[in-house]
Amino acid sequence: MAAGQYYAHPQNAFWRIVSELLQCAPACAYPARIAALKSARIALWDVLQSCTREGSLDAMIERDTQVANDFPAFFRKHRKIEHVYFNGAKAEACFRRHVAGKISTGPIEYARLPSTSPANASMSFERKLRAWRTIIGHAAPQKDLRRPQG
Repeated sequence: MAAGQYYAHPQNAFWRIVSELLQCAPACAYPARIAALKSARIALWDVLQSCTREGSLDAMIERDTQVANDFPAFFRKHRKIEHVYFNGAKAEACFRRHVAGKISTGPIEYARLPSTSPANASMSFERKLRAWRTIIGHAAPQKDLRRPQG
């Protein structure tokens, strides 16, 4: 996160997908994007707090350097969480390796969605968008955020 923002790489489809799902302007400023997620009651957090990797590919993450975020504390603080979605296989694998055995939460549904990374070029944007639509059924109703803000 050298840019200090989630999914800052211009070729990553995450914000384009979120813009479609939450009906906000794709060109809106980063704070407005985060506000749209919060308004829909969607949290966004990396599984890993830190790791070492050369380049930007998840496959290059050095296994022994992975440190997970404090999900047990997060789930204790946010007891109404019912769904957790992983942006790709690596996020899911890291969660299962570092977190799953350390949490005791209520019934939470876990699901992996296709990675929005440009490295997942074998899947079209339309197929990714269709798969990601599953999160909308579990999000809060949205106000119209199509006008760019900020």
